[in-house]
Amino acid sequence: MAKVCVLGDGGWGTALAIILHAKGVDTVLWSAFGEYAAYLNKKRENTKFLEGVKIPKDLVITSDDDEVKDAEYALFVIPCEYLRSVIDRFKDASFSYIVSATKGIEKASLKRPSEILQEYFPEEHIGVLSGPSISYEVARNMPTAVVVATLDDWKKDLQKLLSTESFRAYTSNDVIGVELGGALKNIIAIAAGISDALGFGTNTKAGLLTRGLAEITRLGVKMGARRETFSGLSGMGDLTTTCISTHSRNRWFGEELGKGKSVEEILDETEMAIEGVATSRSAYELAKKYSVDMPITEKIYQIIYEGKDPKLAVKELMRRDLKEEIY
Repeated sequence: MAKVCVLGDGGWGTALAIILHAKGVDTVLWSAFGEYAAYLNKKRENTKFLEGVKIPKDLVITSDDDEVKDAEYALFVIPCEYLRSVIDRFKDASFSYIVSATKGIEKASLKRPSEILQEYFPEEHIGVLSGPSISYEVARNMPTAVVVATLDDWKKDLQKLLSTESFRAYTSNDVIGVELGGALKNIIAIAAGISDALGFGTNTKAGLLTRGLAEITRLGVKMGARRETFSGLSGMGDLTTTCISTHSRNRWFGEELGKGKSVEEILDETEMAIEGVATSRSAYELAKKYSVDMPITEKIYQIIYEGKDPKLAVKELMRRDLKEEIY
């Protein structure tokens, strides 16, 4: 069976490596940091990012770039802000297939992760993986469904590679839509966390999810995605999970914001990447670029980057001009 390297030792990367290894795939988990790779090899538990899950003794963990450059499949599971620097380390690798499992948008370029990868590798060799996949549940073999998208037919091989009795992969050829759904839902999850902290109920959260999906879809279609993709696993599916799960980092971040903590205070409390923070800025800029109305995204941007009071943001959202639901 093909050799797979999982590039990134966060919770998501670790969970993917564990399920692939359990299937019998020749899997290597790569860490950017030699000291932490040594710790994982000794401890056999990712206490920073996936506490309570044992890593199999024979799952190879390394920080040696050369040890993974001959892999057939490379899964990039790197926080978006560090993705380019990691790709640069592997630009001379002999990967046959490259999969982005990164959920974000680069701040400087406003590029999706697969677009960054295309600067280094052939477009037809690049795919994306997204969907409702909290790593805590994936690593514990709780039934999970995701979607993989590529431009060529190797998506079917990727589907077979990833699918297990508890992890089911569907296929798509809408790379843009699948990728945007996975990135933009984190902004709405921050809003959901704020809603929870302010004591609002299920009516509020349902409204946030529905109207959040509407603005995600508007931007996605303008950027070349298919509308129906956002009704699927990487759209409504991932949005739902991220907005309700107690293990969602972005929902937690929003909850802490709603309690009155500053952005800096919250980020200092965790080593985990909160992708929605940077993505809210990128999405705000993309909304202006494509002339798309994204009111929830705009308010989250203002709360994070301009210090707007969350309660005032809610009032402003509710006082907007009245509209048709579908327009």
